[in-house]
Amino acid sequence: MNGIKLLSTGSALPRQAVTNDDMAKIVETSDEWIAARTGIRSRYHCTDGESHTTLCLAAAKQALDRSGIGPEQIGVCIVATLSQDFLTPAAACILQRDLGFPEDTVCFDLNAACSGFVYGLHTAECLLAASARKYGLVVGVEALSRIIDFTDRGTCVLFGDGAGAAVVEWREDYPSLHAVLGCRGNQDALYVPGANAPVPSYIHMDGKAVFRFAVEALPRCAKEVAAKAGITLDDVDRFVFHQANQRIIDFAVKKLGADPAKCTGNIARTGNTSAASVPLLLDELVTSGQLTSGQKALCVGFGGGLTWAGALLELA
Repeated sequence: MNGIKLLSTGSALPRQAVTNDDMAKIVETSDEWIAARTGIRSRYHCTDGESHTTLCLAAAKQALDRSGIGPEQIGVCIVATLSQDFLTPAAACILQRDLGFPEDTVCFDLNAACSGFVYGLHTAECLLAASARKYGLVVGVEALSRIIDFTDRGTCVLFGDGAGAAVVEWREDYPSLHAVLGCRGNQDALYVPGANAPVPSYIHMDGKAVFRFAVEALPRCAKEVAAKAGITLDDVDRFVFHQANQRIIDFAVKKLGADPAKCTGNIARTGNTSAASVPLLLDELVTSGQLTSGQKALCVGFGGGLTWAGALLELA
């Protein structure tokens, strides 16, 4: 058996917290309406001097500083995102320059929407197996406030900006992530038009279709990861689910029969941050001591694509 373990985490959020009452000044909505349907009370939006690039760098640097390793030891750098500042260069390439990674470091961005960070973990696991340097950096980051239609109350109240990062190490005696990845191609349920499209590049979502997909994909993926790892859900120390909607999470927890105390999240404070969601929550759990050395977190992302991804990640 060989695989990766989590060495350290980092995170970054913009300065400005945007409450539901703030959103009610922009679009016809209310704190009660948003909270009842989503569990969200606030989210963060970038303001002057803040961007996808600044959030990405801050989270990555914090994770690297906490890891105790130097930038010269990084062999793989992956940024999971759908809202990067540039179509090219990749956000990962900017990190290579700003953090001083060697020029032969594998650096690229990965777009699997809200599943992206977990996709990135498994991709790093595979690439590090062939790399001379066995440490990798995986970042999930979004600046979704740039691509929100603030006249659409069905989407603009959901999404926020943020970044989460993880430094991982590959070793022959480390356990596999037992990753489960999948896709069900659909450009209607959830999509963002590309550059120079005939319509603005805003997030478009069929909420009912996404809900139906999520409440099926999330518990199924979690069960498949556990089965692949040869464990029961009771053996999992923490569940780290993409923070899309509290109703989705509550439904999945009930369907799984999981202990709700192991499934707590941060959606009330951060909203839906897409690819940043899982690593932001992971960082909260590690820094607060809720996930400690030797414990395993079952991480599941699901979203645009439509995609899903699960992995069993152990803290070194």
